[in-house]
Amino acid sequence: MRRSAPTLALFLTLTGLTGLTACTAPDTVPPSAPTGLTAQAGSATSVHVMWNAAAARDGVTHYQVFEGDRPVRELPAEKTMVDITGLAPQTAYSFTVRARDSAGNLSPAAPAARVTTPAAKAEDRTPPSAPATTTGGATGPRSARVSWTPSADDTGVTAYDVYQGGVRIHTAGPGDSTTTLTGLRPDTVYTFTVRARDGADNSSPDGPAVDVSTPPASGDGPGTAPADLTATASPGAVTLTWTAPDTGRPTAEYELYVNGRPTTVIQFGAGAVPAGRVEHRLTVAEPAGTEWAVKVRARLPDGNWGAFSAERRITLVA
Repeated sequence: MRRSAPTLALFLTLTGLTGLTACTAPDTVPPSAPTGLTAQAGSATSVHVMWNAAAARDGVTHYQVFEGDRPVRELPAEKTMVDITGLAPQTAYSFTVRARDSAGNLSPAAPAARVTTPAAKAEDRTPPSAPATTTGGATGPRSARVSWTPSADDTGVTAYDVYQGGVRIHTAGPGDSTTTLTGLRPDTVYTFTVRARDGADNSSPDGPAVDVSTPPASGDGPGTAPADLTATASPGAVTLTWTAPDTGRPTAEYELYVNGRPTTVIQFGAGAVPAGRVEHRLTVAEPAGTEWAVKVRARLPDGNWGAFSAERRITLVA
């Protein structure tokens, strides 16, 4: 119950607590420095920077990316990779990342990741060949190793991008033919593909897909399904609300199914990602009396879709 100031003063007097002073010590403890920082040149003018997500207990809300001493990007906590563009060819760069919490405390900088961009090429619109083979296997409940056959390109491959569920989750260097993926979920089947990229940012088609099953881990983790879904019909619209799953990071994407079929992906932009209770309003054109069965699932930090929410049935109204 929330009390006004006079009511609170009376309450303290009656309970004999007038000598107490309510105060909260300010948060001055910075988060830990990000770990696992890497930087890979994606083209003559771009670099892909990645790092590991902070532990939930650190309360990180943003990451700041620096090139040397110059801040170049700020990202919400659910983003742990970014392409830095507008760079110069054949130039050495040094990138660091710092984490910031809700009190504004900045972590120490992660150890710098150094990279040199390749030389610029003449106009190039020919993508590399797709990797001919892809193999993979779990290395633990939360990690996997993926390998591929090197691709060919007329100007040279500059990076390999690993995709899961259509989402790029990792970038490896041009000389790599294997990489380790972390931050996965136990007891989950993943389907990975690899694309080669050249200095002009042309991407190859996907190489062959490889399925990797992570083994179960001891203990049950938090559920991935959105909870307490509600669906309310109003003239020309449907309003959906649900509680975001606890995945350790804010969830920016949800997939909506209507009558058993995927209908749309609901995306929340940077700075607008809801925590806790989520609300989304859909404009509908179907006639009144149309029946819908709706459910949603969340895009998890590892790029996979989580479990479905409960299904709700509604009838559209005029």
